[in-house]
Amino acid sequence: MSPEVNNTEIVFGPVPSRRLGRSMGINNIPLKTCSYSCIYCQIGNTNILSTKRKEIFKPERIYHEVSEKVIFLKSLNEQIDYLTFVADGEPTLDFSIGKSIEILKPLGINIAVITNSSLLWDKDVRNDLMKADLVSVKIDTVIPAIWHKINRPHGSLELDKIINGIREFAAEYSGKLVTETMLIKDVNDDNKSLQETAVIINSLSPAKSFILIPTRPTAVKSALAPDEEIINIAFQIFSDIIKNVELAISYEGTNFSFLLNSEKELLSILAVHPMRYDAVEEFLKKSNMGWNTINQLVNQRILKKVKYQGNYFIMKSNLNIL
Repeated sequence: MSPEVNNTEIVFGPVPSRRLGRSMGINNIPLKTCSYSCIYCQIGNTNILSTKRKEIFKPERIYHEVSEKVIFLKSLNEQIDYLTFVADGEPTLDFSIGKSIEILKPLGINIAVITNSSLLWDKDVRNDLMKADLVSVKIDTVIPAIWHKINRPHGSLELDKIINGIREFAAEYSGKLVTETMLIKDVNDDNKSLQETAVIINSLSPAKSFILIPTRPTAVKSALAPDEEIINIAFQIFSDIIKNVELAISYEGTNFSFLLNSEKELLSILAVHPMRYDAVEEFLKKSNMGWNTINQLVNQRILKKVKYQGNYFIMKSNLNIL
């Protein structure tokens, strides 16, 4: 097992989620191993661009770490709405994700998978995700030139093949299917892209279609949220075509949880979820830690401070931001 895998914290949170409520994250992929290198990714540019599936962690290890934390949090009457596979990269690159979902089911908490959809052309991936209670599929655009610009996919991937895979999955899936579309200024926010994307999303009959904008530092600094007028136009275009559309563009808040090892917990959250200053402040208060801990980690170059759209964030220093 590589050092990156050994150092990966599998479980983090719960964290506040605009789509899932209180979500306990499951990080089943090593740092920035993904099939995409999206310009808006909050954890930086992809280090290992890959479409090859392999087992990263034994499902038994995932179960042990998740169940241990669930038991502890329940003893504190902490709310957990979802166990969510949302990783340092694309969670379906783990070919054991289906088994991991199966063995987590007895915990009695809904299981979600947040996927970039790039591997849904693979029947084995579709079968694995059939076991989840909720699957969120990414569809930022259906226009190949824009797809290459915004998602920067692995060279072997084909957009038409991915869209067909999403359609096949949607036709068979009995759980809750939602879509998410990240809008980036002057990239995929024109009327043509929005209309064509909305038509494809509507054909999937999702329970809900989310429109998102970046709210944290992005992999490419020029990847910004569209102007408010454009966001409103996008919402209108989607709503005219799709039945249930929601703007998920607000700040999700500061309601993060922690265990006994507060510093370790903070670092595990920051590995996949950069935190705004007010969220860090709230976390420090709950855990009886002070800003001196943050400053020490910054001085050690474990963490860094970044300003994005008028707000300051704390994030891991090994996140590659251009």
